[in-house]
Amino acid sequence: MKGLWGWLDQGTTGDPEALLRGLDPDPGNSTPSTLVRERSAMAGRAWQGMPLAEEETLLVGLVGHAWWADSNTHAAPADVARAYRARGSDFLAALQGPFLLTLLDPQSGAALLAADRMGVWDLAYAPTPGGLLFGPRADRLAVDPRCAADLDPQGLYDYLYYHVIPRPGSAYQGIFRLRPGEVVTFRDGELTAAPFWRPSFSEDRRTPVAELQERFRTTVRNAVARSAQEGRVGAFLSGGTDSSTITGMLGEVTGEPPRTFAIGFNAEGYDETGFAHIAAKRFGADHHEYFVTPQDVARAVPEIAAAYGEPYGNASVVPSFYCARLARENGVDVLLGGDGGDELFAGNERYARQWLLSLYHRVPRSLRRGLLEPATGLPGAERVPPVRKLASYIRQASLPMPQRLQTYNLLEYLGPERVFAGDFLAGIDRHGPIRELTREYRDLERFALVNQLLAIDMKYTLADDDLRKVTRAGELAGVETRFPFLDDEVVAFAATVPVGQKMRRTRLRHFFKQALRDYLPEEILTKEKHGFGLPFGVWLREEPVLRDLARDSLDGLRGRGIIRAEMIDELTGRRLEEHPGFFGTLTWVLMMLEQWLRHNGGRA
Repeated sequence: MKGLWGWLDQGTTGDPEALLRGLDPDPGNSTPSTLVRERSAMAGRAWQGMPLAEEETLLVGLVGHAWWADSNTHAAPADVARAYRARGSDFLAALQGPFLLTLLDPQSGAALLAADRMGVWDLAYAPTPGGLLFGPRADRLAVDPRCAADLDPQGLYDYLYYHVIPRPGSAYQGIFRLRPGEVVTFRDGELTAAPFWRPSFSEDRRTPVAELQERFRTTVRNAVARSAQEGRVGAFLSGGTDSSTITGMLGEVTGEPPRTFAIGFNAEGYDETGFAHIAAKRFGADHHEYFVTPQDVARAVPEIAAAYGEPYGNASVVPSFYCARLARENGVDVLLGGDGGDELFAGNERYARQWLLSLYHRVPRSLRRGLLEPATGLPGAERVPPVRKLASYIRQASLPMPQRLQTYNLLEYLGPERVFAGDFLAGIDRHGPIRELTREYRDLERFALVNQLLAIDMKYTLADDDLRKVTRAGELAGVETRFPFLDDEVVAFAATVPVGQKMRRTRLRHFFKQALRDYLPEEILTKEKHGFGLPFGVWLREEPVLRDLARDSLDGLRGRGIIRAEMIDELTGRRLEEHPGFFGTLTWVLMMLEQWLRHNGGRA
């Protein structure tokens, strides 16, 4: 797996090369470069160049595409070492781009680990009795004898809650993962974690909209150009506004037809290749597409489950994988993704819903308490559709933020007692996921609601989920993925767009679409948001190959003491027929949990 592996440990004995191979058994596309010094060792793999360097007494690992903000020059390990000597971890404020950094100082027994602002790269770490162990996969650290970590029930609960395990958590006790924009330092046996960057917004600027729109197009085009500098480059193309914009600008900056790749499904309501065709025609793309089948899903599930260091439950990883594989088969080794556009320019439907819910608090309190709320409690009110809808609105609007964001959370809806076995649930902090979400939200309360939502999604939706989906799916297929919308200049620009321009009442992406109204086809500007959604619930009812895989996986969970047998019976019985979308999602999440546990020796 691409990334950095290593340790700083006064007590390590044995052959360092062999220990490193034990951490990183995947031969990948090349032999990893290795650095070994007394009390420390590091190995790494990178898509471009050698990730490791020894500078004076420091061992520096730098993976990705990092540059210095003040000079706009490439950041080399020697530069990082000098900056660290001069400024300590403060130098990270000037380091931009997608990167992962590990720095070991064996003489002083100090270490520094840092991840880029958007969290494109993943790194797990674990304090050990003698020092610090790190690597891109928590499951590999867990089996190292210096760590030997057990599964963490709280991490598995959090997985069912979010369908991923949000950072800094992992599936193992005592193993953590770097948050976006975070630096971890280890010195004198003490471990500290702190942000070197947080999302921030300039909400009082009054730049003319026309000027902002022109700057936006220039900034995104420059980001695409930077992303397309190395490798044979193509682009994911779903036919949405983000991927279509990247496609058009890729053609502009390369001066050749952009190579594009799309995924289709023979399932009503899920296939969007028609929109991809529209964008491909508009920008003269060399377009390729592949239709994923239920058999493809069944073949990919075990491989995808094994590819992650903890359970991963976003079903759209399957079409992402097949799209990346299609690109690789056509000679492409770098794919540009449109991820980040929603989280920077307000493109998710839940932003409009939260705005509507916030309006309730503008109603005078006397009217709310004296008329609206009592009316919903009158006898028989639940049988009157408008009153029933009002009651639902009031219930949601009355929840405090950020708890209100989880109104449609599957686990909250079903109730943990209905899903989890009693003994498993007894040791769980059920409020843990909301407490961590609240901690993240607390730093954002000074900003407008829309920007609060965007910043939360930058971590939970983007860094913890979508980026891990696309980067790992690409790596499985032998393709590197890059994200022009997450270029630091684009992120900084988006923070200056006025709130009322990002989203105008319930009109999502208002600024984005206005800035590109003469660039993107009208059909794409007005289409409903979709993406690479997988019709798993629909296929599960119709396709024996998926029913067999799901039933076998859920039956495997019965004896693990995690999920109630009654819930498994529901999912393999009538519930899926009644609500294939809703219960299909839960079936997928549990299936991927079991597949991941099997790959990791079934330790539950």
